[in-house]
Amino acid sequence: MSSWRNPLLLLTGIGVSNIGGWVYLIALNLIVLNETGSPLAVALLYSLSPIATICSNVWAGSFIDRVNTRKLMIWLDLFRACGIALIPFLPSLVFVYIIAFIINMGSAIFQPTAMVYMTRLIPKEDRQRFNALRSFIHSCGTLIGPSIAGILFWLGTPYTAIHLNAFALFISAFIIQLLPNVDVMKKEAIGQNLTWEIIKNDFKMVKRFSKTSSYVVKIYLLFCGMTVFMTAIDSLESPFAKKVLLLEDAHYGFLLSLFGIGIILGSVINSVFTKRLAVWFLIGIGTPFIAVGYLVFYSAQSFYSAVLGVFLIGFAITFANTGFLTFYQNHVPVQMMGRFGSMFGVVEAVLIVGLTGLLGVAAEFTSIRLVGFIGSGGFLLLGILAYFLVTRKKRQGYFMEKGLIDK
Repeated sequence: MSSWRNPLLLLTGIGVSNIGGWVYLIALNLIVLNETGSPLAVALLYSLSPIATICSNVWAGSFIDRVNTRKLMIWLDLFRACGIALIPFLPSLVFVYIIAFIINMGSAIFQPTAMVYMTRLIPKEDRQRFNALRSFIHSCGTLIGPSIAGILFWLGTPYTAIHLNAFALFISAFIIQLLPNVDVMKKEAIGQNLTWEIIKNDFKMVKRFSKTSSYVVKIYLLFCGMTVFMTAIDSLESPFAKKVLLLEDAHYGFLLSLFGIGIILGSVINSVFTKRLAVWFLIGIGTPFIAVGYLVFYSAQSFYSAVLGVFLIGFAITFANTGFLTFYQNHVPVQMMGRFGSMFGVVEAVLIVGLTGLLGVAAEFTSIRLVGFIGSGGFLLLGILAYFLVTRKKRQGYFMEKGLIDK
C-alpha cells in the first residue's frame, strides 16, 4: 500500500480542486444567466475555455516539456486561486469574462502539465486503475460540489461559492507541494529559452509521430471529438434545466449530484474489474452510451424524467474516460506528451468554439430542446464510429500485435 501513497495524495489534491471547480462553474453559470437571461451568454462563457486553449497551447506544450511539472502545477493553482478570488469584486460582467478568460488560460496549461506528471508518477501497470479511481474522485467532486453550491446559494449568493473555489485551489497547491519531483530534465533543456524556432521544431516532431502512429492519433481524435460534443452540449444544460424544465437553483444542483452518483457507480465497477475490462471495451461501449444519456436528458419533460439521462451520462463517461486516458498514457511518449496534448488541444479548442457557438446561436433563435437533441444525435454518430473502429481492430488482432492492450 505504501507504493500508492503518492498516487492517493495526488488523487486527494485532484478531488479538492474538483469540488471547488464544480462550485465555481455552477456559480459562474448562474451569475451570467441571472444577469443576462440568455443561453447565448452562457454559451459564450463556455467558449472562453477553448479560446484560452487556442491562445496558450500553441506554445504551452513546448514549455511544459522543458520545465519542472510539479512546480508549474503549484504556481498555476496559486495563480488561478488569486484570479477567482477577484471575481466578486469586479464592477461589471465584462470584467468577469476577462478574468474568467485568464483563469481558463491557466487551466489550459495546467491540464497537460498534470497529465505529464501523472504519467511519470504512476507505473504503467497501475494506470488503468488510477484513472478509474481518478474518475471516482472526480465523481465525488461532482456529487459534493453541486450540493455545497446549493447550500451556499441558500445561505448566501453565488459569489460566496466563488470564494470557496479559490480556497480549494490553495489547498490543492499545498498538497502538490507534498508530492515528489518526478522530472528528469535533459541537460540541453535546462535554462533553454523558448523561441519560435523551438516551437516549430516541436510541431514537426509531433507531426512525424502522428504519421508513424496514425492509429494512436485516430483514437486520440475520437477522444477530442467526445470532448467537443460534451462541452458544446453541456453549454445548453443549465438553460435547458432552468428555462425549459423550470428547475430552481437548488434542484439543478441536485440534478448534477445524480450525475455524480452515476460516475461513482461506474468508477467503482472500473476500479474493481480493472483486469477484466479491456481498453477497447471501455472506449467502444462508453462513448456511444454517453450520447444516449444526452438524448434521454434533452427528451425529458420534467425533473424526474431527466434523472435517467443525467445518471446514464455519469455512468458511461467513466468507462470512456478511463479507456481513452489509459490508451493515451500508454502510447504517447511521456517526453513529448506536453507538446502532443497541447497541439492537438488547439484543434480540439477550435472545434469547441465553433460547435458551442453554433449551438448557442441556434438555441437563442429556435428551441433549446431541439438543438440539444440534434447535438446529442451527432454525438451518437461519433460514438458509433468509435465502437466500430476499436472493435474492428480488435477482431484483426491489432491491439495484441501492436501492444495497444495488455495480453
